[in-house]
Amino acid sequence: MASIKFCSCIFVKNCVQFGVKWGAEMDFERSYPLSQIVTELNLDILYPSRDYESVMITSGDVHRPGLQLSGFFDYFDPTRIQLMGKMEASYLEKFSPEERMKRLDALMAQKIPAIIICHGAYFPDEVFASAKRGDVTVLSSEQNTSEVMSNVIRVARRALAQSITRHGVLVEVYGIGLLILGESGVGKSETAIELLKRGHRLIADDAVEIKSTDFNVLQGSAPELIRHYMELRGIGVIDVRQIFGVGAIKDRQNIHLVVNLEQWEEGAVYDRLGINEQTVNILGVEIASLTIPVRPGRNLAVILEVAAMNQRQKFMGFNAALEFTKQINRHIDEKTKNRL
Repeated sequence: MASIKFCSCIFVKNCVQFGVKWGAEMDFERSYPLSQIVTELNLDILYPSRDYESVMITSGDVHRPGLQLSGFFDYFDPTRIQLMGKMEASYLEKFSPEERMKRLDALMAQKIPAIIICHGAYFPDEVFASAKRGDVTVLSSEQNTSEVMSNVIRVARRALAQSITRHGVLVEVYGIGLLILGESGVGKSETAIELLKRGHRLIADDAVEIKSTDFNVLQGSAPELIRHYMELRGIGVIDVRQIFGVGAIKDRQNIHLVVNLEQWEEGAVYDRLGINEQTVNILGVEIASLTIPVRPGRNLAVILEVAAMNQRQKFMGFNAALEFTKQINRHIDEKTKNRL
């Protein structure tokens, strides 16, 4: 009973930390603290709004308010962070202070989450006066506008990406992200330990948080509270970073191959050639999948190393199973011709 309460506390704490808000029928809106974007991108705070610490970002896109400064607000999305650079500064300088204030007040009245001044551009005092009246956070960066836009989108979309949690182990083997799945006790963590001893890296054990970060790309990580920890039956919880060193861990990794471990069953048919490639759909992304039977005497760590290297070859355009099949077909064709 105590362990159930403990797991529930972890789950609730993670939900609060990452801004997950539940509504009817367990639908939820993903959000991300503005303060965390400021920290990750090392932005300077020129003016923090009164609710700065509680401002949450709900859009993974950003916007340059050129049209809005000219008075056009149709189709304007006020949930986006606004970027202003030298172009916007030059445009505002064409107006009188009164007109600038009027145009800026119209923008601030949209309740936008924040404005980032890019490229160290100089803006007139009316920008800050209007931001204070509208209580809108003003940030700045020395990077050019395109770089800031790219970085904000990258950070925000990663944080707001659709995600699920799977029971399994995620390791990096020769640059390939292997998501190891299987029933409890099948040997997932033990296999991961052997891979760590062979120089590979652990991303997550027991619970793998999977996010769809880009088109056809899945990225896995560990929940913050159990990051770098593993559970081994008979030993308990170990700290991988302390035992194997920082070179044995990694915070996140793209997933390239799903490996299902299952107990060996006599009479069951297992793939011997690998011609028919299997895939599994996770968050709408098709990921290559293998099923590996487990029984005493099989060195799973070595098998997974070979699986990772084989997957790398496939990414490079070489499929050993298909090449083997072509070779057999050529041999049969030659035999047939000789008989004729």
